[in-house]
Amino acid sequence: MTPAINLLKKHKCDFKIHKYEHDPACTNFGDEAVLKLGLDAKEVYKTLLVELTPKELVVCVIPVSNQLSLKEVADIFLAKKAQMAQKDEAQKVTGYLLGGISPLGQKKLLRTVLHESVNDFKTIFISGGKRGLDIEVFPKDLKDILKAKIGRIVSQ
Repeated sequence: MTPAINLLKKHKCDFKIHKYEHDPACTNFGDEAVLKLGLDAKEVYKTLLVELTPKELVVCVIPVSNQLSLKEVADIFLAKKAQMAQKDEAQKVTGYLLGGISPLGQKKLLRTVLHESVNDFKTIFISGGKRGLDIEVFPKDLKDILKAKIGRIVSQ
């Protein structure tokens, strides 16, 4: 079990585990999950770490079919600017490997924003905490556990 799955169990949330064989040559992890699980890219979400100025790391959860808007992220968190966190820092802070970073069960609860489209689905798919493992969750459970904001954080 991963920390993400353990956290969902601790909160007594309903969820489903979806496993697939990860291709080590694949670096577009979200697209791989969409393809191998036969899902719509709008309902599979990727977890991105962003560094704000002044220095703070935050978590952004957006559909794999979209691009993150750093300007919107900075605005939501009332920061001067935002940039993508460095890969090594993201892995160190979350305790997960790139491609398996889940918004759930990270070493420390960081401020989090979920893209507003989570409200369009009964369930969504997020990383389960390792490559080749996705978790189907209810958006409300995800929002509540993470104490997350909901916002428009993708490029139009």
